[in-house]
Amino acid sequence: MVTLELYDDPLFYDLIARPAAGSEEFYVDEAIRSGGAVLELACGTGRLLIPIARAGLEVAGVDIVRGMLDRARAKAEEAGVTVELVNGDMRGVHLGRRFAMVLLAYNSMLHLATLDDYRALLASVRRHLTPDGVFVFDIFNPSVQILARRPDERTEVGRIDDPELGEVIVEATVEYDAATQVSRGGWHLSAAGRPDFRVIPLHMRSIFPQELPLLLGAGGFRLEERYGDFDRSRFTSESERQVCVCRLR
Repeated sequence: MVTLELYDDPLFYDLIARPAAGSEEFYVDEAIRSGGAVLELACGTGRLLIPIARAGLEVAGVDIVRGMLDRARAKAEEAGVTVELVNGDMRGVHLGRRFAMVLLAYNSMLHLATLDDYRALLASVRRHLTPDGVFVFDIFNPSVQILARRPDERTEVGRIDDPELGEVIVEATVEYDAATQVSRGGWHLSAAGRPDFRVIPLHMRSIFPQELPLLLGAGGFRLEERYGDFDRSRFTSESERQVCVCRLR
């Protein structure tokens, strides 16, 4: 059994972490609406930066993992678009300029665990956002049913086609710490004759719907819109996501 961090292998990351339906269209639309340059924090392999650049906007991306940026750079060159890529921590990066839109997609915010982390993140967004700019992100809507699962309980969350192994089944485990609101679980990957050939730790914080506006408010933001999905549907208790559009207070 090999234990890998999700972001250590950018090629495998692109294979396993598929963008949610409608997410690219949503973020490109928000970027165009912003009317200016766009900064993506935790930009990964450029899954959003590249289509936003294709739309004719100036884009910059920050990520803490150099390998992810190398993959993003190669994909941008292949796509024939220009993107600025910076290796850095989204909590402490200083680019020295402001953007019309800052985005943080695909639950990346939930990798932060403590209130100090969130204070630092929101301070970083503030110093990079124009006064009339927009901060856009998406996070899970926590499910009590999922968080209450036994640590040894596995749930299938997807299947992927690996070029070498064929069909790979991805199962998730969750061990929730209510005091910190952090789930310490992982993804277990199995193929024919190779059970659990990879186990990827995945630790994520839960931010509950009534908590989110207070967290944003303390960081200097107001929650302008909250959708239940990337189709801009109304947010309800049954929504899987909190897709948020925020502005400075």
